[in-house]
Amino acid sequence: MDNITMKQKIGAIQMATGPNINANLGEAERLIKEAVENGAKLVVLPENFAFMGQKDQDQLALRESDGNGPLQAFLARVAKQQRIWLVGGTIPMVANDPQKARAACLVYNDQGERVARYDKVHLFDVTLPGADERYHESATIENGTQTLVLDSPFGRLGVVVCYDLRFPELFRTLLDQGVEVVAIPAAFTAITGKAHWETLVRARAIENLAYVVAAAQGGFHLNGRETHGHSMIVDPWGTVLAQVPRGRGFICSAIDREYQESIRRNFPTIHHRRLNCHF
Repeated sequence: MDNITMKQKIGAIQMATGPNINANLGEAERLIKEAVENGAKLVVLPENFAFMGQKDQDQLALRESDGNGPLQAFLARVAKQQRIWLVGGTIPMVANDPQKARAACLVYNDQGERVARYDKVHLFDVTLPGADERYHESATIENGTQTLVLDSPFGRLGVVVCYDLRFPELFRTLLDQGVEVVAIPAAFTAITGKAHWETLVRARAIENLAYVVAAAQGGFHLNGRETHGHSMIVDPWGTVLAQVPRGRGFICSAIDREYQESIRRNFPTIHHRRLNCHF
Protein backbone atom coordinates (compact mmCIF):
# COMPACT_ATOMS: atom_id res chain seq x y z
CA MET A 1 0.00 0.00 0.00
CA ASP A 2 3.06 2.28 -0.09
CA ASN A 3 2.38 5.61 -1.83
CA ILE A 4 -1.23 4.62 -2.50
CA THR A 5 -4.07 6.68 -1.04
CA MET A 6 -7.06 4.51 -0.24
CA LYS A 7 -9.65 7.06 -1.39
CA GLN A 8 -9.07 9.41 -4.32
CA LYS A 9 -11.23 10.93 -7.03
CA ILE A 10 -10.89 9.87 -10.63
CA GLY A 11 -12.52 11.54 -13.61
CA ALA A 12 -13.52 10.97 -17.23
CA ILE A 13 -13.90 13.55 -19.99
CA GLN A 14 -16.57 13.28 -22.71
CA MET A 15 -16.27 15.17 -26.00
CA ALA A 16 -17.73 15.41 -29.49
CA THR A 17 -14.45 15.95 -31.28
CA GLY A 18 -14.23 17.56 -34.71
CA PRO A 19 -11.49 18.42 -37.23
CA ASN A 20 -10.30 21.66 -35.55
CA ILE A 21 -7.36 20.56 -33.41
CA ASN A 22 -6.95 23.83 -31.51
CA ALA A 23 -10.64 23.90 -30.63
CA ASN A 24 -10.52 20.27 -29.49
CA LEU A 25 -7.46 20.82 -27.31
CA GLY A 26 -9.02 23.93 -25.81
CA GLU A 27 -12.18 22.02 -25.00
CA ALA A 28 -10.23 19.11 -23.52
CA GLU A 29 -8.19 21.42 -21.30
CA ARG A 30 -11.27 23.26 -20.11
CA LEU A 31 -13.02 20.03 -19.16
CA ILE A 32 -9.91 18.67 -17.47
CA LYS A 33 -9.70 21.82 -15.35
CA GLU A 34 -13.34 21.43 -14.35
CA ALA A 35 -12.73 17.82 -13.34
CA VAL A 36 -9.70 18.90 -11.31
CA GLU A 37 -11.74 21.62 -9.61
CA ASN A 38 -14.11 18.83 -8.59
CA GLY A 39 -11.26 16.90 -7.00
CA ALA A 40 -10.07 14.53 -9.74
CA LYS A 41 -6.47 13.35 -9.39
CA LEU A 42 -6.61 10.92 -12.33
CA VAL A 43 -8.35 12.05 -15.54
CA VAL A 44 -9.08 9.94 -18.63
CA LEU A 45 -9.63 11.50 -22.07
CA PRO A 46 -11.69 9.81 -24.81
CA GLU A 47 -10.34 8.10 -27.90
CA ASN A 48 -9.39 10.54 -30.69
CA PHE A 49 -9.83 13.47 -28.31
CA ALA A 50 -7.65 15.80 -30.39
CA PHE A 51 -8.96 15.16 -33.88
CA MET A 52 -11.73 13.48 -35.87
CA GLY A 53 -11.45 14.30 -39.56
CA GLN A 54 -13.76 13.80 -42.49
CA LYS A 55 -11.98 10.56 -43.37
CA ASP A 56 -9.99 8.08 -41.29
CA GLN A 57 -6.96 8.76 -43.49
CA ASP A 58 -6.89 12.40 -42.37
CA GLN A 59 -5.28 11.45 -39.07
CA LEU A 60 -2.18 10.15 -40.86
CA ALA A 61 -0.99 13.71 -41.41
CA LEU A 62 -0.92 14.19 -37.63
CA ARG A 63 1.29 11.21 -36.79
CA GLU A 64 3.88 11.97 -34.16
CA SER A 65 7.18 10.26 -33.42
CA ASP A 66 7.50 8.68 -30.01
CA GLY A 67 8.45 11.36 -27.50
CA ASN A 68 8.09 14.32 -29.86
CA GLY A 69 5.08 16.27 -31.11
CA PRO A 70 2.51 18.93 -30.20
CA LEU A 71 -0.13 16.50 -28.95
CA GLN A 72 2.35 14.82 -26.63
CA ALA A 73 3.54 18.24 -25.47
CA PHE A 74 -0.06 19.24 -24.74
CA LEU A 75 -0.69 16.16 -22.60
CA ALA A 76 2.56 16.59 -20.67
CA ARG A 77 1.89 20.29 -20.04
CA VAL A 78 -1.68 19.82 -18.84
CA ALA A 79 -0.75 16.92 -16.55
CA LYS A 80 2.01 18.99 -14.96
CA GLN A 81 0.03 22.23 -14.69
CA GLN A 82 -3.03 20.50 -13.20
CA ARG A 83 -0.91 18.14 -11.08
CA ILE A 84 -2.83 15.09 -12.17
CA TRP A 85 -2.25 11.70 -13.68
CA LEU A 86 -3.59 11.92 -17.22
CA VAL A 87 -4.60 9.05 -19.49
CA GLY A 88 -4.35 10.76 -22.84
CA GLY A 89 -7.13 9.17 -24.89
CA THR A 90 -5.48 8.19 -28.17
CA ILE A 91 -3.28 10.12 -30.56
CA PRO A 92 -1.88 8.96 -33.93
CA MET A 93 1.74 7.85 -33.68
CA VAL A 94 4.21 6.66 -36.28
CA ALA A 95 3.74 2.97 -37.16
CA ASN A 96 5.99 0.33 -38.68
CA ASP A 97 3.79 0.50 -41.77
CA PRO A 98 4.39 3.94 -43.35
CA GLN A 99 0.79 3.96 -44.64
CA LYS A 100 -0.70 3.59 -41.16
CA ALA A 101 -0.63 5.01 -37.64
CA ARG A 102 -0.65 3.55 -34.17
CA ALA A 103 -3.59 4.53 -31.96
CA ALA A 104 -1.48 5.25 -28.89
CA CYS A 105 -2.73 5.98 -25.40
CA LEU A 106 -0.07 7.79 -23.38
CA VAL A 107 -0.11 8.04 -19.59
CA TYR A 108 1.47 10.99 -17.78
CA ASN A 109 2.09 11.45 -14.07
CA ASP A 110 1.47 14.61 -12.07
CA GLN A 111 4.94 15.91 -12.93
CA GLY A 112 4.13 15.82 -16.62
CA GLU A 113 6.38 12.81 -17.19
CA ARG A 114 5.25 10.11 -19.57
CA VAL A 115 5.15 6.87 -17.62
CA ALA A 116 3.49 4.46 -20.08
CA ARG A 117 2.22 3.90 -23.60
CA TYR A 118 -0.44 1.49 -24.83
CA ASP A 119 -1.18 0.90 -28.52
CA LYS A 120 -4.71 -0.26 -29.28
CA VAL A 121 -4.68 -4.02 -29.88
CA HIS A 122 -8.13 -4.82 -31.31
CA LEU A 123 -9.22 -2.93 -34.42
CA PHE A 124 -12.81 -2.16 -35.38
CA ASP A 125 -13.38 -3.93 -38.71
CA VAL A 126 -17.13 -4.52 -38.74
CA THR A 127 -20.42 -4.07 -40.55
CA LEU A 128 -23.18 -3.11 -38.16
CA PRO A 129 -26.22 -5.41 -38.32
CA GLY A 130 -29.32 -3.73 -39.69
CA ALA A 131 -27.51 -0.51 -40.58
CA ASP A 132 -25.61 0.91 -43.51
CA GLU A 133 -22.48 1.44 -41.42
CA ARG A 134 -19.14 -0.20 -42.13
CA TYR A 135 -15.84 0.36 -40.40
CA HIS A 136 -12.38 -0.79 -41.46
CA GLU A 137 -10.04 0.56 -38.83
CA SER A 138 -7.17 -1.69 -39.87
CA ALA A 139 -6.96 0.17 -43.19
CA THR A 140 -5.33 3.11 -41.40
CA ILE A 141 -4.37 1.77 -37.95
CA GLU A 142 -1.62 -0.71 -37.14
CA ASN A 143 -2.54 -2.77 -34.09
CA GLY A 144 -0.40 -2.97 -30.99
CA THR A 145 0.67 -6.25 -29.44
CA GLN A 146 1.39 -5.45 -25.78
CA THR A 147 -0.85 -5.02 -22.74
CA LEU A 148 -0.33 -2.35 -20.12
CA VAL A 149 -0.64 -2.37 -16.35
CA LEU A 150 1.43 0.01 -14.25
CA ASP A 151 1.78 1.12 -10.66
CA SER A 152 0.07 4.41 -9.82
CA PRO A 153 -1.17 6.28 -6.75
CA PHE A 154 -4.59 4.78 -7.50
CA GLY A 155 -3.45 1.15 -7.51
CA ARG A 156 -2.45 -1.03 -10.42
CA LEU A 157 -3.71 0.88 -13.46
CA GLY A 158 -4.55 -0.88 -16.73
CA VAL A 159 -5.36 0.75 -20.07
CA VAL A 160 -7.41 -0.55 -23.00
CA VAL A 161 -9.07 1.32 -25.88
CA CYS A 162 -12.65 1.16 -27.24
CA TYR A 163 -13.08 -2.10 -29.23
CA ASP A 164 -10.74 -3.82 -26.73
CA LEU A 165 -13.70 -3.70 -24.35
CA ARG A 166 -15.32 -6.62 -26.19
CA PHE A 167 -12.50 -9.06 -25.43
CA PRO A 168 -12.67 -10.40 -21.87
CA GLU A 169 -9.49 -12.42 -22.35
CA LEU A 170 -7.59 -9.13 -22.64
CA PHE A 171 -8.95 -8.05 -19.27
CA ARG A 172 -7.99 -11.40 -17.77
CA THR A 173 -4.45 -10.75 -18.94
CA LEU A 174 -4.58 -7.42 -17.11
CA LEU A 175 -5.95 -9.19 -14.04
CA ASP A 176 -3.04 -11.62 -14.13
CA GLN A 177 -0.85 -8.51 -13.86
CA GLY A 178 -2.74 -7.33 -10.78
CA VAL A 179 -4.99 -4.69 -12.32
CA GLU A 180 -7.24 -2.76 -9.91
CA VAL A 181 -8.38 0.22 -12.00
CA VAL A 182 -8.97 0.10 -15.78
CA ALA A 183 -9.04 3.23 -17.95
CA ILE A 184 -10.94 2.92 -21.24
CA PRO A 185 -10.75 5.76 -23.77
CA ALA A 186 -13.47 5.03 -26.34
CA ALA A 187 -15.60 6.25 -29.24
CA PHE A 188 -18.44 3.72 -29.46
CA THR A 189 -20.91 4.28 -32.29
CA ALA A 190 -24.46 5.29 -31.40
CA ILE A 191 -25.77 1.89 -32.53
CA THR A 192 -23.27 -0.35 -30.77
CA GLY A 193 -23.20 1.90 -27.75
CA LYS A 194 -26.95 1.75 -27.24
CA ALA A 195 -26.86 -2.03 -27.54
CA HIS A 196 -23.73 -2.94 -25.60
CA TRP A 197 -21.74 -0.11 -24.00
CA GLU A 198 -23.05 -0.10 -20.43
CA THR A 199 -23.38 -3.89 -20.36
CA LEU A 200 -19.78 -4.37 -21.42
CA VAL A 201 -18.31 -1.72 -19.13
CA ARG A 202 -20.15 -3.07 -16.10
CA ALA A 203 -19.36 -6.68 -17.01
CA ARG A 204 -15.62 -5.97 -17.20
CA ALA A 205 -15.80 -4.33 -13.75
CA ILE A 206 -17.78 -7.19 -12.25
CA GLU A 207 -15.71 -9.99 -13.79
CA ASN A 208 -12.44 -8.52 -12.56
CA LEU A 209 -13.67 -6.85 -9.36
CA ALA A 210 -12.05 -3.69 -10.65
CA TYR A 211 -12.88 -0.03 -10.93
CA VAL A 212 -13.48 1.00 -14.54
CA VAL A 213 -13.34 4.58 -15.80
CA ALA A 214 -14.60 4.78 -19.37
CA ALA A 215 -14.24 8.08 -21.24
CA ALA A 216 -16.24 8.25 -24.46
CA GLN A 217 -16.98 10.42 -27.44
CA GLY A 218 -20.63 11.43 -27.27
CA GLY A 219 -22.62 13.31 -29.87
CA PHE A 220 -22.75 14.28 -33.54
CA HIS A 221 -19.46 14.86 -35.37
CA LEU A 222 -18.84 16.99 -38.45
CA ASN A 223 -17.88 13.89 -40.45
CA GLY A 224 -21.46 12.60 -40.04
CA ARG A 225 -20.64 10.06 -37.38
CA GLU A 226 -22.70 9.78 -34.21
CA THR A 227 -21.14 8.42 -31.02
CA HIS A 228 -22.94 7.06 -28.00
CA GLY A 229 -21.37 8.90 -25.08
CA HIS A 230 -22.45 7.73 -21.62
CA SER A 231 -18.97 7.96 -20.14
CA MET A 232 -19.05 6.24 -16.80
CA ILE A 233 -17.19 5.24 -13.69
CA VAL A 234 -18.12 1.81 -12.35
CA ASP A 235 -17.10 0.19 -9.08
CA PRO A 236 -15.98 -3.45 -8.57
CA TRP A 237 -19.55 -4.53 -7.77
CA GLY A 238 -20.78 -3.15 -11.09
CA THR A 239 -22.47 -0.08 -9.66
CA VAL A 240 -22.41 2.98 -11.93
CA LEU A 241 -20.99 5.72 -9.71
CA ALA A 242 -21.19 8.54 -12.27
CA GLN A 243 -22.25 8.98 -15.89
CA VAL A 244 -22.51 11.65 -18.61
CA PRO A 245 -25.43 10.90 -20.99
CA ARG A 246 -24.62 12.81 -24.20
CA GLY A 247 -22.62 15.82 -25.27
CA ARG A 248 -19.54 17.38 -23.75
CA GLY A 249 -18.89 17.09 -20.06
CA PHE A 250 -17.01 15.36 -17.29
CA ILE A 251 -17.64 13.06 -14.36
CA CYS A 252 -15.78 12.43 -11.12
CA SER A 253 -16.12 9.83 -8.42
CA ALA A 254 -14.08 8.60 -5.50
CA ILE A 255 -12.57 5.16 -5.63
CA ASP A 256 -12.33 3.24 -2.36
CA ARG A 257 -9.47 0.79 -2.27
CA GLU A 258 -10.54 -0.63 1.10
CA TYR A 259 -13.96 -1.40 -0.33
CA GLN A 260 -12.34 -3.08 -3.32
CA GLU A 261 -10.06 -5.14 -1.09
CA SER A 262 -13.05 -6.19 1.01
CA ILE A 263 -14.98 -7.37 -2.04
CA ARG A 264 -11.99 -9.27 -3.40
CA ARG A 265 -11.46 -10.89 -0.01
CA ASN A 266 -15.08 -11.81 0.75
CA PHE A 267 -16.31 -12.49 -2.79
CA PRO A 268 -13.13 -13.98 -4.29
CA THR A 269 -14.33 -14.92 -7.75
CA ILE A 270 -11.00 -13.98 -9.30
CA HIS A 271 -9.31 -16.61 -7.11
CA HIS A 272 -11.86 -19.28 -8.03
CA ARG A 273 -10.74 -19.42 -11.66
CA ARG A 274 -9.84 -22.89 -12.86
CA LEU A 275 -8.76 -22.29 -16.46
CA ASN A 276 -5.42 -20.62 -17.24
CA CYS A 277 -5.32 -18.96 -13.83
CA HIS A 278 -2.10 -17.10 -13.03
CA PHE A 279 -3.44 -14.44 -10.65
